Amino acid sequence: RSGQPEDVANCALFLASADARHITGETIDINGGLYMD
Repeated sequence: RSGQPEDVANCALFLASADARHITGETIDINGGLYMD
């Protein structure tokens, strides 16, 4: 399935949490594993 608005919200919540404190300078693709060229 393609990424949904809830997926973006969940990623934002994760990145704002203490669990993501060691993540820096990353690009996170929220696309359900689908890549379009």
